[in-house]
Amino acid sequence: MQRIDDRDRHILRLLQEDSRISNAELAEKVGMSPSALWRRVRALEDTGVIERYGAVVNAPAMGLGFQAIVHVQLTRHDPDKLTEFIRAVELSPLVQECYATTGQSDYQLRVLAPDLEAYNRFLEEFLFRLPAVASAQTNVVLRTIKRDRPVIS
Repeated sequence: MQRIDDRDRHILRLLQEDSRISNAELAEKVGMSPSALWRRVRALEDTGVIERYGAVVNAPAMGLGFQAIVHVQLTRHDPDKLTEFIRAVELSPLVQECYATTGQSDYQLRVLAPDLEAYNRFLEEFLFRLPAVASAQTNVVLRTIKRDRPVIS
């Protein structure tokens, strides 16, 4: 693990706010030369501290107005069935996030769909057809209060 100092934290804060900031502007805000800053950012990338860069897309603006958290229980933890479940979830365009969790549910999924009808098709034609799935409980997201918070603030 790379040792993260205050300057690295400052760089990470600024990149989380705007990953399209130019190297020169970032260097100026951090108080470094552009070449020294570039080396720091590159080290953060190489060690995996920075995983990727991306844009935050407004789901409803893209026609994905239905969001749900799905609590999935598996029938059994057969390694082959579990691998099949994980692979299918990774490939599903509607599943935005998937977490293996403790508690009554084995997995938590965050699902985006155009509408309730599309979500129902997701359940019937995809999720419930996976052999490892015993049950799923849906919590419909009514309103997003907080999301995409920076790791370092």
